[in-house]
Amino acid sequence: MFCPSHALASTFRRCWREQIYRNDNLAMFEVDGGEQKEYGQNLCSLAKLFLDHKTLYYDVDPFLFYVLCEVDSFGFHPVGYFSKEKYSDLGYNLACILTFPSYQRKGYGRVLIAFSYELSKKEEKVGSPEKPLSDLGAAAYRSYWASVIIQAMQSFEGRELAIVDVSKATSIIAEDVIDTMTRLGMLKYADGEHRIIATPATLSTLAAKYPIKEPRVDPSKVHWTPLVDSAHLGDKFFIRNKIPPRAETVDMEEEE
Repeated sequence: MFCPSHALASTFRRCWREQIYRNDNLAMFEVDGGEQKEYGQNLCSLAKLFLDHKTLYYDVDPFLFYVLCEVDSFGFHPVGYFSKEKYSDLGYNLACILTFPSYQRKGYGRVLIAFSYELSKKEEKVGSPEKPLSDLGAAAYRSYWASVIIQAMQSFEGRELAIVDVSKATSIIAEDVIDTMTRLGMLKYADGEHRIIATPATLSTLAAKYPIKEPRVDPSKVHWTPLVDSAHLGDKFFIRNKIPPRAETVDMEEEE
């Protein structure tokens, strides 16, 4: 029986990698496709076996790969990975994501998604996954976006805010914030403005429906430095460049 985790682990021990996260029995390693081409190509080939929409790339130099591992007394066991471009003109913070079949339904897909946004926060950028998303990918992201945005909304405690404020707090690009709020029935468009319609009770109900699930990523244990300094590139996805447009201003209103 072919075991992708075992196949990767056998080369993982010989592969240059940097551990950038460790929390209890989970660890994350960064692999530079420019330095470990064969390993990056193997990851892409492996993903092609399980993802019908996956386009196979052999030029892995522009990509970084983040391999999630379970840790036990026998060592590190890869359970999934995601890749991202070293620099994306479109603001993508994730190119491909895969949880190996034998490790699915353990919450590792959500860990990978959450980790991609923690890296965006380290970069001080907003981001989004490469689109279009598969059906399974869309479902996973919508669940993640909903729970994180609801949590952020609760932290604002009824203060006046803009869509961009939620985007900056979560590193989720504004378009995905608007799509999520609209889907949750928290947003309406009137008089040229988006307005949030959400009482504390509504947010509590939604938080129960879309909880932050375990296992969670502990931001304090992410030890990573961006390859590119966004501030020096005039990056349009750089958080400090995000000034709330007047048309995006929203208020926390009572439901009618």
